[in-house]
Amino acid sequence: MPLTPDDFRYLRRALQLAKRAHGRTSPNPMVGAVVVKDGVVIGEGFHPKAGEPHAEVFALRAAGDQAHGADLYVSLEPCSHYGRTPPCADAVVRAGIRRVVFASLDPNPVVAGRGMDILREAGIEVEYGALSEQEQRLNEAYRHWILTRRPFVTLKLAASLDGKLATRTGESKWITGEAARRDVHRLRAVQDAILTTSATVLADDPALTARIPGGRDPRRVVIDTRLRTAPDAQVYAPAERAPILATAVTDDARLAPYRERGVEVLILPMYGNHVNLDMLMAALGKREILSLMIEAGGSFAGALLSAGLVHKLRLYLAPLLIGGSEAIPAIGGTGIAQLIDAHRLHQLAWKHIGEDVRVEGYLMP
Repeated sequence: MPLTPDDFRYLRRALQLAKRAHGRTSPNPMVGAVVVKDGVVIGEGFHPKAGEPHAEVFALRAAGDQAHGADLYVSLEPCSHYGRTPPCADAVVRAGIRRVVFASLDPNPVVAGRGMDILREAGIEVEYGALSEQEQRLNEAYRHWILTRRPFVTLKLAASLDGKLATRTGESKWITGEAARRDVHRLRAVQDAILTTSATVLADDPALTARIPGGRDPRRVVIDTRLRTAPDAQVYAPAERAPILATAVTDDARLAPYRERGVEVLILPMYGNHVNLDMLMAALGKREILSLMIEAGGSFAGALLSAGLVHKLRLYLAPLLIGGSEAIPAIGGTGIAQLIDAHRLHQLAWKHIGEDVRVEGYLMP
């Protein structure tokens, strides 16, 4: 039957609840749930992190015995398998829920459609598909990883209006304003990991932390093919999740100082001027890194784009004109020869961030 305006309202609320755990649920998706009876919300919940109960369980706990005969709104199909926690579909059946409305089917092949089948077999009315696009964008990293076992890659760039990352002398601090830099820290805080290169570490010695109240620092990944960075660089500082060093160097004596500092070393073969980037993405995916943010120079940005490894772009444009053929471009490399081969962005969004403009779009539909 067609959904009512109230159905949409409660489903939107479930999506809002899911967002509260943004950046904290990997390798699980973000999910929110709302229990409604006789037009009154009697329970809410969201999945806070992997290993904790899922959204449905929290919402049903809050509703208690009143859940019997109630409606449940969930941003994603209730799971049907044993993972770190028991199946949510079984908990919904036991609670006596009469109707379930959810936005999207779970893309996980272990789950897809099975949770819905369990509910329907128990006589529960099921509706799904409304607000599915919003849920898919919310969990875009999870959806990409669950199907490919590779991270969803966001390339972050900050440039002048004429597309320069730095002047001809290499000066780049600060092209963008303070508001844009705060926005970058908010983006870092919801990423599983942030990746940079030895060139950036040598030039800036960045910490790559999320310096916002309550923000969670992403896991740091450094590509240092020839091991030029120092073990005491800020990016290798001990953290809850060990920094990762990707290199082609195999000499244990040279690698020892990094390992002694708690750095995880990935030894990968060379491919062009870098370690094999596809193998690196596979290795990061195995480490349950679902979302990966790139903060590096124009040369590496060009290499990633050429390799087809960028899914999303976030570009901050400052109201500056740097000029000059020797200034550093935002996208390096040889570039394309014909416009038909240019990387085209989809679903563009523009927003003023202080004095700068943030442009965001997808490189893959």
